[in-house]
Amino acid sequence: MTLPDHHLTQGERRIRSFHPHWKRLVVPFIALVLIVAASGVALFLIPGTFEYANYARLAVGVVAVLLLTIWSFVPYLQWKNTGYVLTTHRFTISTGVLNKSTDEIPMAKVNTVSSDQTFFERILGCGTLTVESAGDRGQIALRDIPHIQDVRTDLFRLLEDASDGDIDGH
Repeated sequence: MTLPDHHLTQGERRIRSFHPHWKRLVVPFIALVLIVAASGVALFLIPGTFEYANYARLAVGVVAVLLLTIWSFVPYLQWKNTGYVLTTHRFTISTGVLNKSTDEIPMAKVNTVSSDQTFFERILGCGTLTVESAGDRGQIALRDIPHIQDVRTDLFRLLEDASDGDIDGH
């Protein structure tokens, strides 16, 4: 996904790879449905006898494509191009559509891990994972992590292995 296998170090294993939770796509999907419906209604209501009907249809199409791009397509691309990879040695956060930004937190530098879930997020099984490291950035809050309890469990197990000197998980 965001960290190719050939970028793993010797003895490093991929534990989990994932995108943010699908709930981030709910609003863009609703926007898509509403824009398509409103465009269809607008095209239907333009009378065929109207002198500038073709220009009006073209304007509706252009506005619809612009709104779909801004409110549906771009959020989908942002979701698709945000990835998290948990390996035996590091936690990698990769974001960006045109420009790529990658943060890597070595397991040996992680100090604390905490999670936060609203009632709605508990129902969906997602939440915010906060990782505090001894690095430059200090604390990183990762929102909409799917299966947050499983990710947290894996992360704690890997941290315990790293503190025991058993980085490879064996």
